[in-house]
Amino acid sequence: MKHEWRKKEKQIYIPKVTPELIEIPEFNFFTIEGEGNPNNPNFADYIGVLYSLSYTLKMGLKKGNSIKKHEDYTVYPLEGVWDINEKAKKTYSENTTLNKDDLIFKLMIRQPHFITSELAIETINQVKQKKYHPLLEKVKFEKITEGKCVQMLHVGSYDNEPITFKIMEEFAENQQLKRVSKVHREIYLSDFRKVSAEKLKTVLRFNVK
Repeated sequence: MKHEWRKKEKQIYIPKVTPELIEIPEFNFFTIEGEGNPNNPNFADYIGVLYSLSYTLKMGLKKGNSIKKHEDYTVYPLEGVWDINEKAKKTYSENTTLNKDDLIFKLMIRQPHFITSELAIETINQVKQKKYHPLLEKVKFEKITEGKCVQMLHVGSYDNEPITFKIMEEFAENQQLKRVSKVHREIYLSDFRKVSAEKLKTVLRFNVK
């Protein structure tokens, strides 16, 4: 039976439109880091590389490889961890208008628990040989544990996310919790190329202590 994250991992990927506290365990990811405005044309290349690897890995499992026991699955959604560069942090305040050119990001797509680092590296090399892209040299296979977080479903434009973050921060404060930093995670449930801005669905998440 195929593992479909939308159905079997709703708590992690389909949160409510109100804030909630959640503990996120260790997961496997293909990751890639970069910086700059996500509206720049080359940003799509980062996304394309991750999806190319994820689908190549999935198709390879169907054809048969070193992993004998595995289940079919739906490829996980794109995620991004966002921050601003050190120069921008020196002048940043709550009232600062964000300059998207100052953004730094770590994009990733989760991989099933049974994927080994050896198979991940093999997949990266396979894609390099089949359709090389310089960004493949920046890809890593990592195990990441988020831990204790506040999350919420944001519906609408990415530019309106500060409104949702304010709601989340108020929730955390009421729970006697503190946001660790302004670094946050976004999980993209909608394809921005096909969905209008007001209907975009994005999971927003930040660490608390």
